[in-house]
Amino acid sequence: MALRPALVNMKALDDSAVGRFWAEALGWGVSGSQPGATAAKPAGFDWLDPVGVCICVIAVPEPKTPAKNRVHVDLATTSAAHQAELVARLRALGATPAHVGQGDVPWTVLADPEGNEFCVLEPREIYRDTGPIARVVVDCTDPRAMARFWDEALDWTLHEVTDDRAVLRSAKGVGPYLEFLRTGVKTVPDRVHLDLVPDSGDDKAAEVARLRALGATDLDVGQGDVPWTCLTDPEGHEFCVLARS
Repeated sequence: MALRPALVNMKALDDSAVGRFWAEALGWGVSGSQPGATAAKPAGFDWLDPVGVCICVIAVPEPKTPAKNRVHVDLATTSAAHQAELVARLRALGATPAHVGQGDVPWTVLADPEGNEFCVLEPREIYRDTGPIARVVVDCTDPRAMARFWDEALDWTLHEVTDDRAVLRSAKGVGPYLEFLRTGVKTVPDRVHLDLVPDSGDDKAAEVARLRALGATDLDVGQGDVPWTCLTDPEGHEFCVLARS
């Protein structure tokens, strides 16, 4: 049995504008399979057999709250010059500086046109082969507990776990990392979350039951009768399990 992250799901008032921003930011293509949903994805991306993740922006009527998102992406760079060039290009696309208490750090914190925070990292050897997204970062209170749940939930490899962070990556050694960092307590619904897809031979209902046994709980966000299942992990982070059809 296996589940893999396929989508970084973002909410926005204007899915088309935010989706285009992320496509241009990452050098990816943009597509809209249905009204109210815009995807930014790399060439050749197959969400049924993902080795990385794409970004899917979903239209909602509520604007982002001032609270920092509990989930965000960090972008990779290859040199100091690349970092500076990327920051300048992102600002020209509509990104703005963001202040989340980061202080004097070597990375740059920005927000997309609707205020979703993200970071442009200074060059780091560990992220040299991830593609434009170095990592998906999830704020949490207990990285060790998150490691226990997500290591069992995903078909990914656990690379590191300490009191301050837990790190996973695709078992194929490609694409971005998934990192859980110790921060404050979750207080608002997640505006960004992960969508997972079962492997080709796995039954979605069985996978959802397995996640519940690991500590996931059902989530009702008014989704109605849909082919995906909304859940939360043991710390309340929302995520969805998608149907393959």
